[in-house]
Amino acid sequence: MRIGLSTPVVVQVPRAHSAWEHTATIEDLAEIAQTADELGFDHLTCSEHVAVPAEAAAARGAVYWDPLATLGYLAACTRRIRLATAVVVLGYHHPLELAKRYGTLDRVSGGRLVLGVGVGSLAEEFALLDAAWEDRGARADDALRALRSALSQSEPAYTGTHYTFGGMVVEPHAVQERVPLWVGGRTARSLRRALRLADGWIPFGLPPSEIAHLLSEMDPPEGFEVVLSAGEPLNPTGDVAGTTERLRELATAGATVAKVAISAESCAHYCDQLTTLRKLADEVGWEEGR
Repeated sequence: MRIGLSTPVVVQVPRAHSAWEHTATIEDLAEIAQTADELGFDHLTCSEHVAVPAEAAAARGAVYWDPLATLGYLAACTRRIRLATAVVVLGYHHPLELAKRYGTLDRVSGGRLVLGVGVGSLAEEFALLDAAWEDRGARADDALRALRSALSQSEPAYTGTHYTFGGMVVEPHAVQERVPLWVGGRTARSLRRALRLADGWIPFGLPPSEIAHLLSEMDPPEGFEVVLSAGEPLNPTGDVAGTTERLRELATAGATVAKVAISAESCAHYCDQLTTLRKLADEVGWEEGR
């Protein structure tokens, strides 16, 4: 099992971030990314919300840095850690827009992109962006097929139910021959979508026992990534036993990659926590990032 990070500062969800993140600097973010890179963590994440309804911010949080700009900056700060959107909402973008923007990110990062995508769940945000809400599931399926056809191609061509294109040049494009696509969600439908059209699944809001049950019914193929969240932030130095046990639970549930948030009081404390977590991870079958 590899371990990736829910990047601090760039997404601030209630009960999942620490107070120091409110006043963190861009230099703090760079230091954390570089520490994670040097320690061999698998990936850094950034989520997408253009605008969150004010009444929803208390539950969802209000701080969401733009993933393309953020991951581009982190690419320049690091050497090998992967850069994962978790997630980009498919319905907000044309597939060729994603192929161009994130293909460029793959190019400037030296092939470190992981494109995590989702169907979307905020009707108000869909309305704001004039994006189709009612058929978003079918549209997302078609977008995934279109992305697979387009991400690593100079002259992509695709004919589908919602998207059709050809005779267009997209340069630059991704340098990876097959950019990993991860599908986010919390239902059996999202897992089926990931198995059918992508390379991995990022479930959220589900207990490890339910995730293990869903996976046992689906028989994922070899190489399929199961990216499981540790839930509440880990405190590696303050709760060694609890941190180790939660990582073991994820491994038992079928995680190939754990995605963790870290509790900390400052940037320096966060980096210390990462160092401790790196040592504890050896006990649960740590595998260094690619």
